[in-house]
Amino acid sequence: MSNDSFEASKARSDQVRADIAENPGKYRMLTGDRPTGRLHLGHYFGSILNRVAMQNLGVDSLVLIADYQVITDRDTTEHIQDNVYNMVLDYVAAGIDPEKTTIFTHSAVPALNQLMLPFLSLVSEAELERNPTVKAEQEASGHELTGLLLTYPVHQACDILFCKSNIVPVGKDQLPHIEITRQIARRFNKRYGRVFREPVGVLSDAIEIPGLDGRKMSKSYGNSIMLGVTAEETAKRIKKSPTDSERRITFDKENRPGISALLTTAALCTGRTEVEIAEEIGEAGAGALKAYVTESVNTFLAPHRERRAQLAENMDYVREIIHEGNKRANEIANATLDEVREAMGMVY
Repeated sequence: MSNDSFEASKARSDQVRADIAENPGKYRMLTGDRPTGRLHLGHYFGSILNRVAMQNLGVDSLVLIADYQVITDRDTTEHIQDNVYNMVLDYVAAGIDPEKTTIFTHSAVPALNQLMLPFLSLVSEAELERNPTVKAEQEASGHELTGLLLTYPVHQACDILFCKSNIVPVGKDQLPHIEITRQIARRFNKRYGRVFREPVGVLSDAIEIPGLDGRKMSKSYGNSIMLGVTAEETAKRIKKSPTDSERRITFDKENRPGISALLTTAALCTGRTEVEIAEEIGEAGAGALKAYVTESVNTFLAPHRERRAQLAENMDYVREIIHEGNKRANEIANATLDEVREAMGMVY
């Protein structure tokens, strides 16, 4: 993405963010996750807290569990049902209210996926191949470039446009997806008549949450602290995290990634700063730091885990949340597809 287009995207984002607090009813937000594993602290601080805040402001919110997008770069759907149910448990335990927010799955909304056909006719192969997220996903997974992975940005455009959402919370690296979605909306409207509005990518303030090895926290790196695991499992993971041989604890992301990742994790969970925590632990070393991080994380997640355990006792309720969400998403998608057919003259 060129600097010019980033500046334009940032200006749009800033304008919308300022307006949301005043006029939340003007906005519909679409956001989501791929059910490739369990949700972790990175998801919690990076996106879930923001979703809860938007929902509570009064923004009409939809959260997509993108099950079809699992097979863009994975060869199996073996644990997908379990991952979907666990995602819902974490969403609701974290404060996403199914009465206010529509939680739904890709595969249960045929009309959403049917938008792929007209949308694919509006983009070129070169535009898809240039998309940096497609390249990054392919490299991270080591998977061959399937047709679904190549058209991943178009599928995301279907997710965003089917419900006419006008805001999508994103990190800077996801802005190219928003740009291609805006292009598809623009091109469709120009070719067939106005049906879609152009969504705005709302840039979040969330910092990148480091994993236990200093890299970005990611399910695929195995460096995550999952929201739903036990306090014992959390302690075990933190104990195994890499540090270095220097005894004194200091915050230095570049030269001490392992130590600094632990300090950031503790800072997020306690509301303190990394430097403050580092100075407090000082010469006590990595063992003392890990003990502090373990206590901070487990104390912070205890209420979430308690709510989650209560919800897990009634899995019928979890399934009902998905069924009700899918029902509402289908109503929205069918209405949009009817408009698309009408605009294209395909009503017989």
